[in-house]
Amino acid sequence: MKQYRFGLQLMIIFLLILSGPTEFSFAKGQQKGAIQLPSSVVNIAKENTVPNEMEDLIYLKPSNFTKELFKSSNEAIDNPNLIRILNESSINKSPLSIGMRATIYMGEWPLNYKSAETIPNWQYQKINTNVYDNTAGKINHQINYVQQVQKRVKGGLTGRVPHSEDVQKMMLIKAMEKTNLPVATETVIGAGTKHSQIYNVHPKRVGYLHAYVPALIEKGEVTYGEVYLVIRGTQRKIAVKNVTSQKIGAWLPIQDHLSFSFTAN
Repeated sequence: MKQYRFGLQLMIIFLLILSGPTEFSFAKGQQKGAIQLPSSVVNIAKENTVPNEMEDLIYLKPSNFTKELFKSSNEAIDNPNLIRILNESSINKSPLSIGMRATIYMGEWPLNYKSAETIPNWQYQKINTNVYDNTAGKINHQINYVQQVQKRVKGGLTGRVPHSEDVQKMMLIKAMEKTNLPVATETVIGAGTKHSQIYNVHPKRVGYLHAYVPALIEKGEVTYGEVYLVIRGTQRKIAVKNVTSQKIGAWLPIQDHLSFSFTAN
């Protein structure tokens, strides 16, 4: 795929000239607390013995040239990688281009993703259990969470779709915008990670403190289309043909967050 895109750029280089510096921003939540965290879910980013790397969700703002092209498109284009290619290029409006006519095929792309629902699963995957047997005890015994072994929890798409990496990135960006939660394709909880919350195990009881990594199930629809760059004299536009859509879902773990469940039998 990389070779194909590189060849594509070479093919249209005679029309394209590098533009100025490219603008970019990070995906940001638009409404904090769109999904309310229950009291059982805590942020352990400071305590985690293995720092998690944030997903590479830098996505480009369309340049003026790209915005001009988008106005002519019959489909919305949100794919960061496609925006990047368009941002890196410009076409001069010179008198010599008046008679120019060209239609350049840029390939089939996932154009946009529309979210249908975003549902939390606070107990997506159990990663740890701390146990204390107080059946012979006469007073309460206090326990707290201590991660025994390092755990890596992965998410990902629930089905196969073309250009899965592009689709997954668009779904991550959309989920972050909706929830303002640090979702990712995976999260790591390091051995020795602790939390100060205390749980009491009464006499004649066995206490079990379970820790889970929470996640979101993101469901929606991705739209695909064949993208063409059309040049008619000084006019430049994007044409999208053979548009299709496909429903897709993804599990997105919430980084550096844990959900606790305590029982005493």
